[in-house]
Amino acid sequence: MAAPLPYNREDLASQPPSLFPAYGSTVKRAPSQAPIAIPHTLTETSGPTGTWDRLMGPAVADLTRQHGGEPIGERIVVAGRVLDENERPVANTVVELWQANAAGRYVHGKDQHPAPLDPNFTGAGHVVTDDQGRYRFVTIKPGAYPWRNHANAWRPAHLHFSLLGPAFATRLVTQMYFPGDPLIAIDPIANAVPPGALERLIARFELGVTEPEWALGYIFDIVLRGRRATPMEP
Repeated sequence: MAAPLPYNREDLASQPPSLFPAYGSTVKRAPSQAPIAIPHTLTETSGPTGTWDRLMGPAVADLTRQHGGEPIGERIVVAGRVLDENERPVANTVVELWQANAAGRYVHGKDQHPAPLDPNFTGAGHVVTDDQGRYRFVTIKPGAYPWRNHANAWRPAHLHFSLLGPAFATRLVTQMYFPGDPLIAIDPIANAVPPGALERLIARFELGVTEPEWALGYIFDIVLRGRRATPMEP
């Protein structure tokens, strides 16, 4: 069998830089020397084989049904497609999601934000795309929360997504924001993304995905690599 073809290099003009001083953590972790481009080999152009169900366990698509009761907050549906750099659907690949609860707090020992935890909401799930690259989650809209990047700093409501795609070279960790959120304009993490590319991180409200009298619906398509790639987390 022929070896997979290399992927196109990332379009750095649409990706956040490693160093963005307004986002304090990048000052500490950004490389001090220019990166070295490494030619793609089989290691970068291939990925896990077999079924994701065996590797990840059963899908967790409804984050509102993981416990004994209903979580507090606004129920939402988030759906979309995972596409490759040539706009072809990426089938049978895992999509992981994690998030804060409606009060803006994560179920994590490092999160000591004085907001309530919700005993009926863990904030983590994963699904596998279908043959058209489609995925769908039911969850709760997360709340904004403070962070210590600068004085009176607040993160906009967001979801974290992690994808591997068809190969290790398409690995992506990113964030999804909600339309109309005034905190996006003053958030250093969001604004590390170059102008014109930030819109790819903002979901689109979609009445066709909205469930009547039950949940608002949003579309968030994810593109792995290429000129229209979804920007990564800085």
